[in-house]
Amino acid sequence: MLATVTDKGQVTVPKEIRDRLGIKPGTKLDFEVLPDGTLRVRPLPRGSENLFGLLHQAGTKPHTVEEMDEGIVRAAAERMQRAGR
Repeated sequence: MLATVTDKGQVTVPKEIRDRLGIKPGTKLDFEVLPDGTLRVRPLPRGSENLFGLLHQAGTKPHTVEEMDEGIVRAAAERMQRAGR
């Protein structure tokens, strides 16, 4: 199957391939150039293992587990207070 690269470097994955591989809007594709110059493209599975680094913002330090736990407790308390409980 042929596809054309646009001026913006975009390519439309043909519908038959999207359907066969379950590629939906938001699916991440992994591009790899093999030693022989072949381009390999494969969809990444959707799941928690692909979430690592998703929310990282450059220049911010990572939070500790304790800081995250405290934030969860704080948010739950605020939600309960708004709900009048």
